[in-house]
Amino acid sequence: QVQLVESGGGLVQAGGSLRLSCAASGRTFSSYAMGWFRQGPGKEREFVAGINWSGGSTVYADSVKGRFTIARDNAKNTVYLQMNSLKPDDTAVYFCAAKFSLRTITNDYTYWGQGTQVTVSS
Repeated sequence: QVQLVESGGGLVQAGGSLRLSCAASGRTFSSYAMGWFRQGPGKEREFVAGINWSGGSTVYADSVKGRFTIARDNAKNTVYLQMNSLKPDDTAVYFCAAKFSLRTITNDYTYWGQGTQVTVSS
């Protein structure tokens, strides 16, 4: 069982930056692929970024490529999402997710956090 707690959301102006964090419980964090998803107002939840167990492989949605960076610190059981050049369309609740896997994955995650709100004003 893995518990995930996101933090770092907030209100930011367009063009600004935020860094989200996701703290995971458990002693086997390094055995889990991690991902970030988001759900905007009136939209379905969508994949944002994923990272493999070591941090050596990452994957991004086209909409955030070049602006967002996912990283992890296995010693701190934490995964991060650095978001730069934010746009109003990035407004959403951002969720952290985990799956017992050594690969980089974009779906079929097992564990989910409660989410953190990111609002980008124009």
